Amino acid sequence: MSFADFTFYVFAIIVLMAGLLTVMSRNPVHSVLWLILAFLSSAGLFVLLGAEFVAMLLIIVYVGAVAVLFLFVVMMLDIDFAALKAEMARYLPLGLLIGVILLMQLGLVFGNWVYSDGADAARAAVTPTDTHNTAALGELLYDDYILLFQLAGLILLVAMIGAIVLTMRHRTGIKRQNILAQIYRDPAKAMEVKDVKPGQGL
Repeated sequence: MSFADFTFYVFAIIVLMAGLLTVMSRNPVHSVLWLILAFLSSAGLFVLLGAEFVAMLLIIVYVGAVAVLFLFVVMMLDIDFAALKAEMARYLPLGLLIGVILLMQLGLVFGNWVYSDGADAARAAVTPTDTHNTAALGELLYDDYILLFQLAGLILLVAMIGAIVLTMRHRTGIKRQNILAQIYRDPAKAMEVKDVKPGQGL
């Protein structure tokens, strides 16, 4: 067994164990920490595959942003663990059913999967051997498919604006800040003195 094979097995075992502990951990903070470990180990697997750009994206985006955001949100929330466990026990049969269906689908996919004979030739035609894979990815995105890449970014921008518009509905009964009313208010009328009698409230 070579050192690369040994490293692959180490990272793979860590990913599986961290993913299992992410789901089974009782403390949500510990679950997020196990999730971060799973992301880091997955990045190690991508490095072994020669896809270091994807590995760095996984570390920067998921570990550096998403997982840390999850950690801060979980730590700042006042979570009722008793209610959380009750909800988990309530939906456990449905979750097990969905898990069994997913495993059956994965078994069907991997059972019928055949490696294409022309896959290596197609990959070699897209990615030249004398070019680094990060540089080749940049050439594909920003040279050959620049229009599609920009259209995808535009679609994401429109989706983000649409989500903001849909969630910014003016609901009744909610106090909102009126900047102009605060600027143009009369300081003489901003405060009122109440003469409260002893033993009585406002």
